[in-house]
Amino acid sequence: MSSNNLDTLYRQVIMDHYKNPRNKGVLEDDSLTINMNNPTCGDRIQLTLKLEGDKVVDAKFEGEGCSISMSSASMMTQAIKGRNIEDALKLSEVFSLIMQGKDYEDDIDLGDIEALQGVAKFPARIKCATLAWKAMEKGLKEE
Repeated sequence: MSSNNLDTLYRQVIMDHYKNPRNKGVLEDDSLTINMNNPTCGDRIQLTLKLEGDKVVDAKFEGEGCSISMSSASMMTQAIKGRNIEDALKLSEVFSLIMQGKDYEDDIDLGDIEALQGVAKFPARIKCATLAWKAMEKGLKEE
């Protein structure tokens, strides 16, 4: 597939997650709640995680922001559900490497997250893409 076609596909995936976000909402009960914002652009997120032992059994988000930040939150919640905390944090590390344009272990199935690779070319948008991931890291590391 040509680079142009791949960019178009990635844009479509990002817009699909923006227009039809997965896991949008708030978890009640004993959920862990993390609020973060990006003051430079106004993006904000409230991430709620349900943990059982060392496993992320559910994840939801609410927030406002650009298509990159909201799509990334949607993709992240999909990616970490059902994973143990260590794997979720490892995935966050890999995502950080992708955002920096660095090499990463490609034996990890990134799913739709791969569509955000192009953000690395736009330094001003990296904080948008990483907001939800930083919230997840903060919550899991403090838990």
